Parts: sequence; structure tokens; C-alpha cells
Amino acid sequence: IRQRALKPGQSPYRALLETLELSDSRLTLQLINDNNKVHLLLELYRLQGNMTRVKINELKPLRPRFEVPDVLIAEPPTDLSVLSKDDNGVVLSLGAKNQRLIVSARPFRLDIMQGPEVLLSLNSRGLLAFEHLRLHKDTDKEEDGLWEETFKSHTDTKPNGPTSISLDFSLPGVEHVYGIPEHADDLKLKTTDGGDPYRLYNLDVFQYELYNPMALYGSIPVMLAHNTQRTMGIFWLNAAETWVDISSNTAGKTVFGKMLDFVQGSSEKPQTDVRWISESGIIDVFIMLGPKPSDVFSQYASLTGTQSFPPLASLGYHQCRWNYNDQEDVKSVDQGFDQHDIPYDFIWLDIEHADGKRYFTWDPHKFPQPKEMLQGLMDKRRKMVAIVDPHIRVDSGYKIHNEITSKDFYVKNKDGRNYEGWCWPGNSGYPDFTKPEMRAWWSSMFAYDQYEGSMENLFTWNDMNEPSVFNGPEVTMHKDALHGKWEHRDIHNIYGLYVQMATAEGQTQRSGGVERPFVLTRAFFAGSQRYGAVWTGDNAAEWDHLKISIPMCLSLGLVGVSFCGADVGGFFKNPSTELLVRWYQTGAYQPFFRAHAHLDTTRREPWLFGPENTALIREVIRQRYALLPYWYQLLYQAHKTGMPVMRPLWVDYPKDTATFTIDDEFLIGSDLLVHPVTEEGSRGVTAYLPGAGEVWYDVHTFQKHNGAQNLYIPVTLSSIPVFQRGGSIIPRKDRVRRSSACMENDPYTLYVALSPKKFAEGELYIDDGHSLNYDTKKEFIHRSLTFANNALTSSNLCPDCNFLTSSWIEKVLILGASKPSKVLLKMDGKETPVDFEFDTSMSVLTLRKPGMNAGADWTLLLQ
Repeated sequence: IRQRALKPGQSPYRALLETLELSDSRLTLQLINDNNKVHLLLELYRLQGNMTRVKINELKPLRPRFEVPDVLIAEPPTDLSVLSKDDNGVVLSLGAKNQRLIVSARPFRLDIMQGPEVLLSLNSRGLLAFEHLRLHKDTDKEEDGLWEETFKSHTDTKPNGPTSISLDFSLPGVEHVYGIPEHADDLKLKTTDGGDPYRLYNLDVFQYELYNPMALYGSIPVMLAHNTQRTMGIFWLNAAETWVDISSNTAGKTVFGKMLDFVQGSSEKPQTDVRWISESGIIDVFIMLGPKPSDVFSQYASLTGTQSFPPLASLGYHQCRWNYNDQEDVKSVDQGFDQHDIPYDFIWLDIEHADGKRYFTWDPHKFPQPKEMLQGLMDKRRKMVAIVDPHIRVDSGYKIHNEITSKDFYVKNKDGRNYEGWCWPGNSGYPDFTKPEMRAWWSSMFAYDQYEGSMENLFTWNDMNEPSVFNGPEVTMHKDALHGKWEHRDIHNIYGLYVQMATAEGQTQRSGGVERPFVLTRAFFAGSQRYGAVWTGDNAAEWDHLKISIPMCLSLGLVGVSFCGADVGGFFKNPSTELLVRWYQTGAYQPFFRAHAHLDTTRREPWLFGPENTALIREVIRQRYALLPYWYQLLYQAHKTGMPVMRPLWVDYPKDTATFTIDDEFLIGSDLLVHPVTEEGSRGVTAYLPGAGEVWYDVHTFQKHNGAQNLYIPVTLSSIPVFQRGGSIIPRKDRVRRSSACMENDPYTLYVALSPKKFAEGELYIDDGHSLNYDTKKEFIHRSLTFANNALTSSNLCPDCNFLTSSWIEKVLILGASKPSKVLLKMDGKETPVDFEFDTSMSVLTLRKPGMNAGADWTLLLQ
């Protein structure tokens, strides 16, 4: 509130150019606030890959200010050169195509330009503010809340006084900004003028509201800006409570803007102004200059890493509720899937499975023989997830609590005693996950000889890791709690990332470093993508919650977290049968596919709603399983490049303004477009098919439609509109079995969707589905599939890789084809004829049993 009271205007900060120092890697310069004479230190870095880093700290703080560790995967490589310098400022070269950075001295501001165009300005509205550390006695008058703040019955002592920071960014020519999850809101961020700012502060929110900038479970302080010319990103590396204000206006309000208008001859250029405010820490911001969407994704990935590559099984279907009651319940649900011929990979156990909610244990009455239960699942090639939350029951009979106490690993309260709060087990301690030695100990608890009853098919879910403290302010930890020398206020938004990091590390370690982990987290921060999956928390069985799951996951994908999903059916309340079916249809086409429900809801396993609805749910889960080869390949690409899996249309059609605000449909990779039905009683949906001159094929009927049109699609309860892009090749496994592992050696069907120029391309990625051998030993198959000049060819994208598969190609469907007189398979120097049939009405050519191994070189010739 104090920061927001500051209105745009002349900045009190100026740059002291005589203090400029330049090395190969960075420029440093002092700034002075003319109002209070406090000196700040500005550091500028030009980073490889078209990024600029700006750091501002106090020149001589009374004590160190927190700088976020463990988020950047490496110190990014830098280089810098000065183009010119005079009394007014400095001009630096930014390497790429006539890009430069202008430092203006009085008042201080930064402008990044390309040719005559301003791409982005910092402090152009004079909202840089830096509350320096001071002694309590130096404060003129006790301003409200500077040294103590009260929230309901809670007092925050603020021993360091006011420490907040703020900086504004102006984006000329930009009308569309995205990102800064997690919020239950539209994909395109709204302006916050006259309302609350978007808040980033990880909180356990009970029954969260929709279309609202309030804080939720996770925070990724990354915003993307996009127009037809360029995509850019701003990454504000700060783990304290953060607010983001967004306003839009036309450039021309500032003197500099007016001067530009005069030069460029236009005054009505749109502009978006963004202001970041954080409660503590320093200003450390990365400006990613694109220019393409894919460039911004790779720039951000170079800073914080890519999505972890999940085990194939975790891309299957997950069955969860709070709670499966006991081993018998687990067994009967597992059998229910087989009796109703519905595939699934994971069954989940919530907090009631543990002995008195002591995590890493099992209730001796309900789950007396966990290994027997896990073995029963393993015999069917299925897996289990059990919850392990970060709050630890204070109980001297509990091994985990005793060890954390003896090692002094708990978070402390402001007086230095162990911080205690109320959570599911009752009175609980909170391990200090910011400590590397605490994380290492936590990881060691997942060893098979430590976590009794665990086996290699047991994986983990970290919930409540905001952290949730039922009797704390806003249901979280007090800000003046201590993590070593740092206050909780400094590190709050990164606590959840550390919990997932330590858990994932423990899963890899228990296998001797061989197996990939699977960990689901509720709280997250920048970099969480490296450790597993995220879900959108405790949603409700309402149509609007189904709708909002799409922009919520799209926003996460834009900022690195591709492995995202929402509770299918809604967590709170009971869904109508129609809503449940529609949610399965939507969830089956989102990356993380899990049904989950609250303790108080009626049971809702997929076969409990009559045979017609069981059939509808079975059908869409089977569609998911058939598509697993495509999903797997996309997660491999996300892991390698940072490209989102589930993505907004504008990522692939960056110049098509019609796509910029669409968030009721989405792309999976570049090649599938999905428009879920999210309206009750819907008789039809209108889908926008992008791409002038392109074609899209309905995956269910093979009907061909032109791009760059709004297509009305009549729907029934069985409809989930999905289209394959003409010009793509998608591998599927059409023989669906009870789990993904059962399909490992099954044959592939290739769906070749021809462009109007009779061309198509795709990929096929295969490995063992679970180990790290793809990385450590290059054990995988990665093939390029290309259809051109009436020939379909498979060629090796990784000649020095070694992996053998027994899967073969059992069928090829070519959509948009002409009828050949014959089809030949060219392989190993031989040519053999292939059986085919041609559907004239739909122009679909089917090649039956061509029979080549999925890892081989081959060509199919259409003559």
C-alpha cells in the first residue's frame, strides 16, 4: 500500500556517471536518491542469448539483503561493450541487430532500443523505490506498519523495518501481457488500474475465487509481452511477497514518449506499463528480448532450467481421492478399472493413509501390509503415489520428528525456538528446507530401508508446502520466523520449490541415481519445473472451474511449467454427471491427468454413473492412452528446449492477432488443436482454426477444414473437438491396455496429415520410459518422419544413440491423400509391396501391416 501510494512522476534517483566501472562482464554505476542521499549500486549485464540483467542493491546496506539462491541453474555467460558516454548517460551495445541499452543519468532511467524503436524502458515513470535498511532510532516518526504490523490477531514484528523495493517497466507497442501465475484468471492479464494488483504470495486458499488477482498456491514472477512484431519476457527474481500492477495507455505521456512520437510521427501507439513491488530482497531482473516466442522460452530455460522429463507412466491417468480408505478399498478400485476395461497407471493415497498423519508411515489398521499392496499393483504394471507433506507432527514417539529436532533442522520463531503451527496432524514443526543439509537428510528418508513399506513403484505428492499453517496469518507461516539468518518474509515463495527439490532428489537417490522421479507439488516458484508436476489446487465441481483450468495451465506453460493439470471433476462439491464427463474430456487433453475429490464428496470412480457415462469416460481415457507416444515426445522436447507442451495458439501463430486472447482452446505441441466443451448443455462450440492457407483434420472423422476460420462444431455428450494440423505426423498406439507399461512393446500407427502442398513431418521418440539412461547412456530412439514427393521416410535424428525396441509400425493412415496404383516399402535395399485401401469420400489412404521396426530406416513409396 505504501509503495502503491507513490504515483508516476519525476524520479528522485540519478546516476552518478563518474562512478561508472566497466569490465568484460558487467557495468557498475552508483545511483543516488536526491531526497534522502542514499546510494544504490546498479549492475548491468548483457547475457548470451539476447538477455539483459539489471541488479540494484544498496551500495552499503546495514546488513546483507537477501538474494535468491538455487533458482538459476548457472551464472549466465556475459559480455558487454560501451558505444558512447557523455554527461547525460551511457550507450551500451546489446550485440543483437542494432540493439542498444541507453542509461540516462538525470533522472535515472534505462531504455532498450532496436534501431529507432524503444523495446522497453525501466523507471520511465519514476517508480523505482528502494527502502534502505535503517536503525529504528533513525526513523523520524513511527509510521503505521513500518516496524510492526498487525493482521487480524497476528503481529509481524518486522525487526528490519521497511525494506520494500519497486521498479516500473514500460512496453511501447504492447497490448497483451501473460504469465505471473498462479491466478485463477484469463490468459491475457488484465489492467489493475482502480483495483488490486496481481499478488504473488504462496498461500493455501480455501475455495479460491475465480477471475481475481488474489494470490494462490504458487508464484512464478515471469511476465511475457507479445505483439505481432516481437515476444519479450521480464523475470523478477525475488522470493518475497510481490505485487504486479499493469496499466495500459498510449505512449505519449512521458517527455521521452512525446519526443519519440515527434520522430516517429505517431502518437496513438498502445503501451503497457508494468510495476513490480516486493516486500524485501533486492532488484534482480532479467529482460528476455526474444524476438520469437520460442526464443523467450529458450532464454528463460537457459536461466532456470527446463521441465523435468517425467516417467512415461506419469503421463497416463491418475486415480485419486481423499481418501482411499484401506488396502481393500485400493484393491477393489484397482479391480474396478479392469472390470470396466478402463486403463490407469497410478492410484493415490492422501493424508489418511499415514499413521496419525505421521508422513513416511502407514496406518497399521488400514494399511498393515503396504508392500503386499504395492506388489499387487506392480503385478499389473501399475503404480502408487502417497502424500508426504512438509509439516511434521510434534511427537516424541515419531522418528522423523526426533531426528529433525536432534539435528536442529526446524524453522525457528523470532525468539530462536522451534516454530510450531497447527496443521493436519495437530501441532506441527516445519523443517527448514532452505538448508542444504536438511534437504539432503530429507532425501535420505526416501531410501527403501528408511521409508518402511516403500517400493520402486511408490512415488510422492508434496501438498501444503506453501507452507500451510492453519493458525498462521493468512494460513501460512509468520513472516518474522527465521531460516538461519534470513526471515521467512525473504524466502517465502521458494519454500515449496525446496520441498519438491529434496523429495525428487530422494526418489532418484533411492534407485542409485538410475530412475526418474515423479513428484507432484502444490506450491512452486521459478525453477520448480526441474522437479516434477504441478496442479492447480483445490478447485470446485463447477463449470467455471472447468473453464479456468485451461488458462491456468496455459499460463504455467508459458513460464516453464509444462507438466500441469487440474483435479478432474473438481475437488470440492459433487459434479453433475455431465460436468464429470466434460471434465474427463478436457483433462485427457491436458498434460497432468488426475481425478481427485474431497473427503466429504460422494464416490465418483468412472463406472459409478451408469453404463453410458462409463463408456464415455472409458473412450476419452483410451484416447489419452493411444496418444501417449505424442505426449511423451512433447515432454522430451520441453525437457530439451523449454517449449511448452500445452500452449496458447499465438505461440505458433505469433502474427495472428485473432489468437492473442483465445483461452478456451489450445494447442498440444504444434500439431493438435483442442477445443473442450466447457458449457453446460452445449449443443455446439465455435473453434478458431488458425493459419491462412493451412488445413486441419478432425481427428475423429478425418474431415478436412481450412485454417483462418471460425468453425461451428455441433456437439453431443461424446464430443471432444480435436484437430490435427495438415503438415504433421503423429504416432499413436491404438491397442490400448490396462496401463502404459503393458503397451511398451505394442506397435505404432502413424497418422500422416498432409498439408495442401502434400507435405508432412513429425517425430518418434522411444526409450525405456522410466530410467535416466536416455541422458546418461544415450539409450533412446529419436526419429524424423517426413512425407514429401509421395514418399514417407523415417530417418535417424541421433546416430550415436543406442536403444532397441520390439515395437513395429502396424498401420499408416495418410489424410488428404490421392489414390496410388501401388505402395512399396524400401528397406535394407529391398522393395516389397504393401497392402492398402483408399477411402475416396474422405481421401484417406490406409497402409496395412507394412511391418517395419519402429527404430529402423525405411521409406514407403506411393506410386
